[in-house]
Amino acid sequence: MTTRVPTSPGRAPEGLAPARRHRSLARAEERVVGVVLRLAALVSVITTVAILATLVGESIGFFRTVSPWEFLTGTTWTPLFNPQKFGVLPLITGTLLVATIAGATALSVGLASAIFLSEYAPDSARRVIKPALEVLAGIPTVVYGYFALTFLTPALQVVFPDMIIFNALSAGLVMGIMIMPMVSTLSEDAMVAVPRSLRQAAYALGATRFDVATRVVVPAALPGIIASFILGLSRAVGETMIVVIAAGSTPKLTFNPLESIQAMTAYIVQISLGETPHGTLEFRTIFAVGLLLFLMTLAMNILGRWLVGRFAERYS
Repeated sequence: MTTRVPTSPGRAPEGLAPARRHRSLARAEERVVGVVLRLAALVSVITTVAILATLVGESIGFFRTVSPWEFLTGTTWTPLFNPQKFGVLPLITGTLLVATIAGATALSVGLASAIFLSEYAPDSARRVIKPALEVLAGIPTVVYGYFALTFLTPALQVVFPDMIIFNALSAGLVMGIMIMPMVSTLSEDAMVAVPRSLRQAAYALGATRFDVATRVVVPAALPGIIASFILGLSRAVGETMIVVIAAGSTPKLTFNPLESIQAMTAYIVQISLGETPHGTLEFRTIFAVGLLLFLMTLAMNILGRWLVGRFAERYS
């Protein structure tokens, strides 16, 4: 015979009320966390919009005097001298030249390191190499700049006697070393995430370890590799101290890496030192150059997302 516990009308059974309070508290905590996360995301959006609004607002004053066509197609950049010329192509080519050298260095060395860590290195070696790569990522960029100027450039001058002290080659190589840990770590994470079944199937067909790494793992991890490369290249385009110290301040339209160039970020630093009066046309050039740099980086990220989506669909 079952005995029922009497309960008063309108009152929850014993033990049910604490459970309800727990669920209510959990829902309240979930709402608070959701609000905090939304605010954090909103801060990043507001910051981006504010930066873009500042660049656009100041650039409008510049483009009222200088036509966008002259700015984008001119081959001479002398805003601080008479006659003034506002062709930004020398700054663009200088930036892309250094970034291309850095990207080639980081992609080749970083991808090779990622393949070694993912497919060849034993656990003992991986525990030593990965922290060493992370140490490289933590070195200040000003140290990289002086390393390029005082060590790498004299070493390269032995091979290239015509190289001058300030040049794009040493700046690009050192910048590639700087972003290489980012490419290597993210690529290695993408390779490790490739299912073991793909490797085992390739080994069952008689493939060597190198074939498995280059023809199975790398294609399957290509979205992550592309994302790491685009992220590293965006960092290279926006890098300042290395190009300021090692590449020089000569806005020259050249594709010779042995010559001195001036990157877009280096010019912004030059004008921001305080010698140019605020509100003048010369001062507004830094916002026009900054806006162009922002659009270049945005275009690279959009291209990277498109490539990642395309290859992710292919290898999913």
